[in-house]
Amino acid sequence: MPAQAKLEPKMTAGEINDLLKSIYPQLNGDLTAFEAVDVFPGGCTVRLNADERHLRPGGTVSGPSLFTLADIGGYVCVLSHAGPDALSVTTNLNINFMRKAEAGPIDGHCRILKLGKSLMVYDIDIVAGPDGHTVAHATGTYSIPPKR
Repeated sequence: MPAQAKLEPKMTAGEINDLLKSIYPQLNGDLTAFEAVDVFPGGCTVRLNADERHLRPGGTVSGPSLFTLADIGGYVCVLSHAGPDALSVTTNLNINFMRKAEAGPIDGHCRILKLGKSLMVYDIDIVAGPDGHTVAHATGTYSIPPKR
C-alpha cells in the first residue's frame, strides 16, 4: 500500500537530528541511540543503535526501546512533513512484537498513511538482524497543533 500522494518533506534527516538535539536532549544524552536516517516524500527511516542499555535479561532489546523507536518514527515524520513544531504529540500508538531483536542497528521504516491539518496517521515496520526480519510493527496517530 503506497503512502499518501503528493507529500514533500520540509526538513532533511540532518535537520531533524539537529532539531531533536535542541528540543529533546534527554532522548540520547551524550550517545546517539535514536536518530533519523532518511526523510523522503511520505515517510522516513529512523534507527535505534541498540546496545546494553536497551537490553532486558536474556539479551533481547526491550519492548519499551522498540516502542520508543516507533514513537520517534512518527515524530520524525510529523516534524519533517507538517513542519518543525515541537508541540506535535502522540495521541495513539499500537504495537505488535513479532520476534526477538538483538543488540545492533534496528531500523524503522515509517510511512504516512494520512496527513491532515490536525492529525497524522502512520505505520512503521521495525526490522533487525542480518536478514532484516520484522521484529515489530506499529501504527500511530500524532496531533498537529493549530498554526499560531
